[in-house]
Amino acid sequence: MASSSSSIANASSYDVFLSFRGEDTRHSFTDHLYKTLRGAGIGTFRDNEEIRRGEEVKPETETAIKESKASIVVLSENYATSTWCLDELVLILEQRKEGNHFVLPVFYHVDPSDVRKQNKSFTIEVKGSSRWTDHNVNTWKKALTEVANLAGMVLSGSETIFLKEIVDTIYNKLDRKEVHLPPNLIGMATRYEEINSWLNQSDVEFLAICGMGGNGKTTLAKYIYDSNWRYFENTSFVENIGRRCKESHDLLELQEQLLNDILGGKKRKIPSVSQGTCKIEEALRTKRTLIVLDDIAEQSQLVDLLGTGAINAQSKIIITTIRENTKNWFKSTYSRCQEYKIKLLNEDESLELLSRHAFGSKVPMEGFEELAIQAIQYCEGNPLAVEVLASSLSNENTILYWKSRLNFLDKDFDSRIQSVLKTSYESLPSILEKELFLHIACFFIGKDKDYVVKILELDYCALSGIKTLSNKCLLSVSPNNKLMMHRLIQEMGKSLVHQESPKFPARRSRVWLSSDSYKIFHKGEGSETMEGLALDMQLLKEDKVAFKSLDLKTDALKEMDKLKLLHLNFVYLNGSYENFSEDLRWLCWLGFPLTTIPSDLFMGNLVALDMSYSKLEVFDPPMVLQSLQILNLKDSYDLFEIRNMSMIPQLETLILWNCHSLVRVSETIGDLTSLALLNMTGCKKLLVGVAEQHAFSFPHSLHRLFLKDCNLECTDSFTLSFSVQISLQYLNLGNSLFECLPCYDHLKHLRVLDLSLCSRLKWLVCLPSTLAELCVYYCMSLEIITFQEHRFTLQEFGYEGCISLSEIEGFIKLVPLTKLEENDLAHMKWLKEYENQEVCLVGDDELTKGRTRCVHMLYEFDIMSTSLPDIKNPNLKPMYVSASSTLSFEVPVCPKNRKLKGLDVTLRYTISGDDDFAWFCKITTSNGDDLMYNPKVFGKPDSCKVGIWFSYWPIGNTLNVGDKVSVSIVVMSGLEVSECGVSLVYADDEAAEETLENNKGWVEILGGDLTGFQLSTGAYYLCRRDFYELMEVGRLTPDWFRILVGDTVDNIEVRGWRKTGRPKQLNPSFTELKTVQCIIHGPQSEEIYKVAEMSKSSFVDKTSSMLVNKMKSGTTFKFSDATTKAGDLAGAAAATASASASKFADKFPTSHLAQMKELDEVCNVEDIFL
Repeated sequence: MASSSSSIANASSYDVFLSFRGEDTRHSFTDHLYKTLRGAGIGTFRDNEEIRRGEEVKPETETAIKESKASIVVLSENYATSTWCLDELVLILEQRKEGNHFVLPVFYHVDPSDVRKQNKSFTIEVKGSSRWTDHNVNTWKKALTEVANLAGMVLSGSETIFLKEIVDTIYNKLDRKEVHLPPNLIGMATRYEEINSWLNQSDVEFLAICGMGGNGKTTLAKYIYDSNWRYFENTSFVENIGRRCKESHDLLELQEQLLNDILGGKKRKIPSVSQGTCKIEEALRTKRTLIVLDDIAEQSQLVDLLGTGAINAQSKIIITTIRENTKNWFKSTYSRCQEYKIKLLNEDESLELLSRHAFGSKVPMEGFEELAIQAIQYCEGNPLAVEVLASSLSNENTILYWKSRLNFLDKDFDSRIQSVLKTSYESLPSILEKELFLHIACFFIGKDKDYVVKILELDYCALSGIKTLSNKCLLSVSPNNKLMMHRLIQEMGKSLVHQESPKFPARRSRVWLSSDSYKIFHKGEGSETMEGLALDMQLLKEDKVAFKSLDLKTDALKEMDKLKLLHLNFVYLNGSYENFSEDLRWLCWLGFPLTTIPSDLFMGNLVALDMSYSKLEVFDPPMVLQSLQILNLKDSYDLFEIRNMSMIPQLETLILWNCHSLVRVSETIGDLTSLALLNMTGCKKLLVGVAEQHAFSFPHSLHRLFLKDCNLECTDSFTLSFSVQISLQYLNLGNSLFECLPCYDHLKHLRVLDLSLCSRLKWLVCLPSTLAELCVYYCMSLEIITFQEHRFTLQEFGYEGCISLSEIEGFIKLVPLTKLEENDLAHMKWLKEYENQEVCLVGDDELTKGRTRCVHMLYEFDIMSTSLPDIKNPNLKPMYVSASSTLSFEVPVCPKNRKLKGLDVTLRYTISGDDDFAWFCKITTSNGDDLMYNPKVFGKPDSCKVGIWFSYWPIGNTLNVGDKVSVSIVVMSGLEVSECGVSLVYADDEAAEETLENNKGWVEILGGDLTGFQLSTGAYYLCRRDFYELMEVGRLTPDWFRILVGDTVDNIEVRGWRKTGRPKQLNPSFTELKTVQCIIHGPQSEEIYKVAEMSKSSFVDKTSSMLVNKMKSGTTFKFSDATTKAGDLAGAAAATASASASKFADKFPTSHLAQMKELDEVCNVEDIFL
């Protein structure tokens, strides 16, 4: 019978409808459940009227079911004796099918199997009564079976705990479709309702949320996103585009994030902006996607990110911008846009927002009502201004303090907001924190926090100061460690500096506008008040600013004794360099015009020196640079020598990226004890050719080493063993020329190894057990990968384009039959006859893309499998065969002198639907064995053609005579099974025993350690793919896991399933590499490397062992003084290899961790002066 406290007097909706048997639980369990639900704020319908037997369900009850979001069916002992309850159940299940109605069965002192099979008290039969007809009984039986098959809850133990679990389940399920506002999010629900119709308009794909800065555009976009992301295949939220999009590589970062979000799965690298636009356009045509592009400043950014082509009609794209009339942006596209100008907070919303930040409550504290009204009137509904003012006022909740603070606010609208923001600045407890705030606002927004801390720590206690600024709502640190500040707050800070001398920029403490800085240098003006100065001549030219001449003088610096921060972009200065301040901490001079460092330039207090794009030919420190920690000479194309590295004893980061002419580096670099990051990417001449008279070793202290694009070869003088660099955490040797590498088992801290585009690389052996990520994209000659502990434990593994890769130890082996001998195949040697048949492999795109279309043998989980076209062969006539997807048999007595070794399983199938192939071969035995296997790759026959999957399972030692064996092909999507069969394999069937015991080089023996793939039921889920993720995006039905394993295990158990099985907890004995980033502008999406617990495998590859013994050696690094003929030849060879690999560049992917290390991102210095 139905549950709840009042009948429906109107058309109101409920969260939950309770169905229960009154005589069983009305005054006990159901009553307690009802009260608990109501207490949790869940609207619940329960019919309290005593129901007379034989009556049909009342219209009010039927309406309540339809208007409820969920139903709880309390299945108690006498539930099935009531036709009322059974009718309710039918209606509930109909509502589940017709709408988004969640049903939770609760088995109250009954066995779910009794409900499912209609046993015991749930036995229902046709009776003489008018209600117990044959039709009704059959309908009710189906309903009982259906509800019992749903994921439900069975009472065991404390009812109190059980009630809480029910309420939590309902709350979470309802919450999936609703938005629950955090305490400080005010007014979003109202604004969401105003634009909700857009979500249902199929002919309007775009929504542009417009308005001034700080008025909640991004917050509203997040609100819409969080409310609707579950209804789309893929989603993407790209934040702060305007601030992040400074240079072309910044746009590539955004494109890669967007493309990876749209397509899901593996990460992809985009070689150029134009190609990225094309790839995104293609993805948008097919994927049903929800996208938010936050802070679009120009139409060109939108075009670069999305293109102008048609998008999927079911997709929705939201942009936020300070620009209005955005509909004009779409005139030349196939899409339409709805523009929404966001409303400022009204008085009630502002008051609640202020109260929550100032008092921690929904309303003002008693006695502060009038002052609170006065405060929000100053803010004029700007949410950011309200938050900042409230934070400032919260420092002291006294009426006198509030009156004092509010008296400083100006009444003019624009200046009023500035004044509100200023109150938080003025509340900073020390002058140092105020100075720190101004430096960051003028020069360091968008910069890496650690980079800024290094520069400003000594003078401003930056580490603690940044925390104070964050607490005052003046600053925030993004997830990727960038310093972020709302535009209004930044403008407030700059306004404070401007007010120091409104008419004379030279008298201010900081000048960031290039037009002002140009005048200072041109006139030779300067003052002792100056602490920070920026001049970008390229920006002035781009803005077509008129200036008299390029004759700029160092005289302007003569009076700037306090200058600490100097940023010059492509500026040529005339005059003496003695005029530079001795207090300089940061000198960023992009495009430095001289060939050497002037001897009169004092650099003794510099912490960071950036001379990217310089004209330097020789870098020779003019003095001991005791404070210098960061040296960036990126893209200094004329630089050929670096001298006297011993004069920079505290250097931590050295960036020589794309110093193409560099041939000599001081040998004293090896003596540096603090150098942790060394980037020599693209230094081809430095590392090609050997001159005995000039040699140096890499310092022992290195943590991150970039040697990509250096034409590296493994030679006697350059062995690449890094035997003394034992602290290495990240190593990039991409696009090199070596065929193999030495064993790295001594690198106990190595977490990331990037060997992408090493086209000659053939073997990777004895990789350290601590390695968390390996990238070998488009290593087209790579054949084998092995590990120190003979166990696959990688957290991230990128191997697309490795078309020759046949073995990954502890993972898989995929070998063409043409490379196997008959002895390797044992009883399957007959397959050699078909080795040249064409088969298209699918499943793992990274593994199959570009691979030859021939028959392969897959070795995985001790199972051998292959795919064939529809051939006729006696060996494909199984002993046991079924025209359906399941069959069962009993193990017979073994023939005389034979021993059962395993099973051959044969599957004939056709392809159906899309390319989301999800299927398992499942073997269950009566002795408790339960194996479910999803092959990494298998054959995809042509449309309407039959394919054959043939596999050998060596499980004979677990089977006994008389055991019942069930074999089933469980398909969730992609296949249609036409036949499955099983044959028994005995020991004397050719070489079955030899294959298993004497030829372990081809058969992967896991030694019984399959714990990572074992479910809580004891069954083995032999799969290396996260199917749960497909379910979450709607590409698999929610009941896929129940179809596979039944009701005994919740599908949450396989959430986040990895190549190594279930996610493992960290082993505390391993050091985590939390971020792989340079302190100069880390990439957009830094993530944490988790090092999973390592374990041993019994499989040992003999070939790998021999290679390891040959490759172990020490490392001494020698470099040529000049470009030699041999070096030129090596360079030509490298160019050939690069050309070969570049064919795949447009498809070159990158994982979400590999993105972190991309050199363009890790070490690039952005221009922050606008």
